Amino acid sequence: MRFLSLQSHVAYGYVGNRAATFPLQRLGHEVWAVNTVEFSNHTGYGAWRGRAASAEQVGEIVQGIEALGLFSRCDGLLTGYVGDAALADVVLDTAGRVRAANPRAVWCCDPVLGDIDTGVYVKPGIEAFFRERAIPAADLVTPNHFELELLTGRKVSTLDEALAAARLLLQGPRLALITSLRRADAPGDTIEMVAVTHEAAWRIETPMIGFPIAPNGTGDAVAALFTAHWISGDEIPEALGKAASSIFAVLEATQAMGERELQLVAAQDRLVAPPRVFRAERL
Repeated sequence: MRFLSLQSHVAYGYVGNRAATFPLQRLGHEVWAVNTVEFSNHTGYGAWRGRAASAEQVGEIVQGIEALGLFSRCDGLLTGYVGDAALADVVLDTAGRVRAANPRAVWCCDPVLGDIDTGVYVKPGIEAFFRERAIPAADLVTPNHFELELLTGRKVSTLDEALAAARLLLQGPRLALITSLRRADAPGDTIEMVAVTHEAAWRIETPMIGFPIAPNGTGDAVAALFTAHWISGDEIPEALGKAASSIFAVLEATQAMGERELQLVAAQDRLVAPPRVFRAERL
């Protein structure tokens, strides 16, 4: 498979394109990575250096790839962090260009807005961009728990509430994947992912791997892994099981090594053949 990925980039650590590109490559896929920011490290450290790429620069790089005639061979478009409104227009324009060249290409829109422990960390207007323009045009949307609540304006504390909120996002997308769900009516030592269509839903549960690690970028990696498995031909529950098993194996290795950043390279064999396999259940 061939993916065009418009996401953030950090020199140190694994978020955005750094969290998505290597896992896809390790699975045997090609990735054309276009970086929307160039930072020394992710912002979770509290201090970083670097700057966001201009919309003009990102647009030129995308057009350069298009000029090579590659969009007709693009199987999937991955988009994540959007720095400002001008870049938002580039994201939509890119999706239109890819689909014009290959109508079968799948757009996975990761609505990066924030998380439970950080709150919102994007500029004003980006939430509205995702809700009103990007998500309705995408095929797959992959919010975390916090982003699901923010985008739908609903508090999600139970599984039924999660399913109802996810289906509110299906005003265009075929599928919503909640990449992390921590509901009040589930055991506190577990975390879930839930895939939802208009007709059906699947849930997968894994043990919570917490303190002393809380790595960023897990959602970025999960979105990329799930998308790759799904558009490669796996049914939704199989794709969900493979993505959950792989990210759990990486998190387990990261904890064992005492590292803060996802150990995607050190645990690369676990991405392909995770030692513990989790299976999704249909709800």
